[in-house]
Amino acid sequence: MKANGPIFDLHHNELMARCLEEVADLLEAQHANPYRVQAYRSAAVTLRNLDEPAAEILKREGLDGLILLPAIGESIAHSIEQMVLTGKLNLRQRLRGETEPEQILATVPGIGPQLAIRIHEQIGVESLFDLEEAAYDGRLARVEGFGAKRLRAVRESLAGRLHRPRRQPRQKAVPNQPSIADLLDVDREYRQKARAGELPRIAPRRFNPTHEAWLPILHTERGQMHYTALYSNTARAHELNMIHDWVVIYRDDQDGSGQWTVITGRYGDLRGKRFVRGREDECRSHYKFVKDRIAGY
Repeated sequence: MKANGPIFDLHHNELMARCLEEVADLLEAQHANPYRVQAYRSAAVTLRNLDEPAAEILKREGLDGLILLPAIGESIAHSIEQMVLTGKLNLRQRLRGETEPEQILATVPGIGPQLAIRIHEQIGVESLFDLEEAAYDGRLARVEGFGAKRLRAVRESLAGRLHRPRRQPRQKAVPNQPSIADLLDVDREYRQKARAGELPRIAPRRFNPTHEAWLPILHTERGQMHYTALYSNTARAHELNMIHDWVVIYRDDQDGSGQWTVITGRYGDLRGKRFVRGREDECRSHYKFVKDRIAGY
């Protein structure tokens, strides 16, 4: 952050603590794991007990400084960083059914509405914070329509809007990537329980003029990984009548985060099969392994 940027005080710790408590309340109402609910409440207590603004710790010591605090793991540290830099928390908006990622991304010079849709759907970017990460770790460069000039312009624009110095490009592997088997199993669990009417429902703000609570939401675990799954409520899903086919899976736990979209294949060897967009080859290998295992019995 720039030295002449906004001045943070302990009042901001209180505001962020309230935001984390709201996340805990939403997770509890949506039948999430009680330990996950408690993690957000404990983190809120930590923020309230600090004798200096969390923003100052972030500025001085980075994410590592936040992670050293009691009850603050990697995921919640990223949430605090996001609140400090943008004043918002994507997770809260997602749990309230208020995410509008394409509109947010389209505010960046060089990114129009169609390109914003591709960025969101292909690499799971939801915010300017996520967009900055993707601009430097190599993901954004793989989206059709992004050349070197446009990528440079996006980096420069985000550096100004997020009040940070320009970073150096770097390539990095996505850590703790969930297995295809786990993602497809979360997708299966979500669609099965949604059809059976076993899931709590939220009222999304987008494409919902009657404010009906129609969107089922699932919180589930695979090992130590926590997942949230919902039908896609994007403009593209509505346009193609794929609302009840496209399932968006979010990971948000102490060890990592991410977003994946699972859809039904319409062409080729994945036709009629559920696959994770962007990880098609891994899905093919998964289905071949399952087929060979069944044939071996």
